[in-house]
Amino acid sequence: MPRLVCANPATQQAIGPAYESALTDLIGINTTYADPATYDKAGLVAYPPGSFVRAGGGYPTPQRWTRDAAVNAWNATSLLCPLVGANTLWAVVDRQSDGSLIVQQDNQWWDQIIWVVSAWNHYLVTGDTAFLADAYPCSATTMAARRAQNFDAATGLFQGPSFMNDGIAGYPGPPWEPGIDSSFVLDYPNTSTLKCLSTNCLYHAAHLALAGMAHTMRDNGSEAGYRAAASALRTAINTQLWRADAGSYGYFRHGGDTLAGQLDTSQEGAGLAFAVLCGVADAQQTQSLLAGAHWEPHGIVNSWPGFPLFSAQQPGRHNVSVWPMVHSMFGHAAAAGGRPDLFARAVTELAQLVAASGGFYELYNSQTGTVDGGWQTGGSGALEHFTSQPDQAWSATGYLRMICSGLFGLTPTEAGLTVAPCLPAEWGPVSLSGLPYRGATLDITLAGVGTRVAACLVDGRPGPPRIPPTATGAHTLHLTMAAH
Repeated sequence: MPRLVCANPATQQAIGPAYESALTDLIGINTTYADPATYDKAGLVAYPPGSFVRAGGGYPTPQRWTRDAAVNAWNATSLLCPLVGANTLWAVVDRQSDGSLIVQQDNQWWDQIIWVVSAWNHYLVTGDTAFLADAYPCSATTMAARRAQNFDAATGLFQGPSFMNDGIAGYPGPPWEPGIDSSFVLDYPNTSTLKCLSTNCLYHAAHLALAGMAHTMRDNGSEAGYRAAASALRTAINTQLWRADAGSYGYFRHGGDTLAGQLDTSQEGAGLAFAVLCGVADAQQTQSLLAGAHWEPHGIVNSWPGFPLFSAQQPGRHNVSVWPMVHSMFGHAAAAGGRPDLFARAVTELAQLVAASGGFYELYNSQTGTVDGGWQTGGSGALEHFTSQPDQAWSATGYLRMICSGLFGLTPTEAGLTVAPCLPAEWGPVSLSGLPYRGATLDITLAGVGTRVAACLVDGRPGPPRIPPTATGAHTLHLTMAAH
């Protein structure tokens, strides 16, 4: 695994141990055997190694969760362990009676589309055309199913709960209402017709991913259709969910409840992150939403402000709690949006939570920083306290995402691996050595400060901050950063 070294001892102490812990969580704890009867329904998991990344150490097996698999592959696994990344993606795909592939069709349909985003990223990282030959029709079939069942032509948005919030604690009332004995969002009326920021941003990215797949597979007619759909969806998101008065996005448009059609103005942490990372927000919107985002004492939370059902003593599980995966997505968005200060805050705050708790947990109390699963309406119809699971894979891969994609700016493209770092003040020099990329092994060093590459040496000679996809053997990149 790549080694992270910071020349500044204070930086190494602040961010280095969490990096090592994240690698241990991903490789040593959560990379496990994929039992064929459970995880190879598509017949595409590779044996050997027959391993994939599970959701975490605290869950009963088997786990076959699309969202976790796709996020973990997208965050870091496809880059660091390509074959395990492919297995993790195939572990949540089914083969239909006619032999075609589709992301598993469970009752959390809004999770399915992030698989498309992750699959395209996997191809860009690896260049694996055999993988893409199966991933493209699987993605196209999955998108067609979702468009047929969940697209609302009246608003131009896709319907369904938000990316992260499958628990009802993630929503105000309505759609929450008393008297229902369940924590699951779809057990509440009108939740299936919500139109949420995070989910629609992911659909935008998925359409662009499909366009890229179509281009690579020389399906030119489909490429144009996917690009047009992406453009129309981006316009709809910015029309329906952007708040010009606040310089940020709202959380969702209500479905068929008593507030039908109204915009909920809560802050959705994942939604803001995806607006940047999925290409929905333009440069001005990005700067505005990053500058205005609300942070709790220990990070970015799922949704804010606190809903009336909860309190400081009983924080909502999907409300004002810090889920490291969401927090990390926002941290990456801060780096991509040119805010080294906010990026540094995101990295160090998560590293502090990990140091204090001894590992990567599922979620934390945003006020105290303690491990806390939060409160949510449960099976009794009353608020129940939930457990924060240990060794949560996407919490660890989220941190790795901030280091690899945020700090070092590793961005896979069809033209190669682009390096667009975000180096906070007083952090450098920092290096990532022994990084695998296709047939090459890379040693990358950053010096200076900021997000603009002032100079780049590739193998000791001036060159663009990019490694071509055909590169083989060992290569070094030394980038000097400067503020814009």
